[in-house]
Amino acid sequence: MILVSACLLGVCCKYSGGDNKNNRVIELMKKHSLIPICPEQLGGLSTPRKPAEIQAEDAKEVLEGKGKVLNTCGEDVTQNFIKGAYEALKIAELYNAKIAILKSKSPSCGCGLIYDGSFSGKLKKGNGVTAELLIQNGIKVYTEEDIDDTILENIVKIDY
Repeated sequence: MILVSACLLGVCCKYSGGDNKNNRVIELMKKHSLIPICPEQLGGLSTPRKPAEIQAEDAKEVLEGKGKVLNTCGEDVTQNFIKGAYEALKIAELYNAKIAILKSKSPSCGCGLIYDGSFSGKLKKGNGVTAELLIQNGIKVYTEEDIDDTILENIVKIDY
């Protein structure tokens, strides 16, 4: 079982109401069981919703209560992001998922790089809130940008 950001499978749950459909991730469904999740919806946020970014050094600070996630109107959506992360973890545990393929750069799902909190499109090193929580609990997290034909099979062979 592999946890996957639902937007990558074409589900319209992106903050704008659209999706981030990714054909390489969809191809994975032909061989493996994928579990679609949208942590932001699981946390109670609507679709569409205002864009949000982490206002802290990293997602670890958010999970520890030392940082916030704010949307472009300045509304604090931290608890929604934390709740969604824990719900995603609960789903991973229910299905014994050891791998997740999540949307890059997202304040929930990003892994390795996320937006810097300035809403200017600048990136910084770090993980989204859900990605961080999954990693802390031993789940290997990848983004759709990590997936190419060679890596795709290696991910499953090594980690699955």
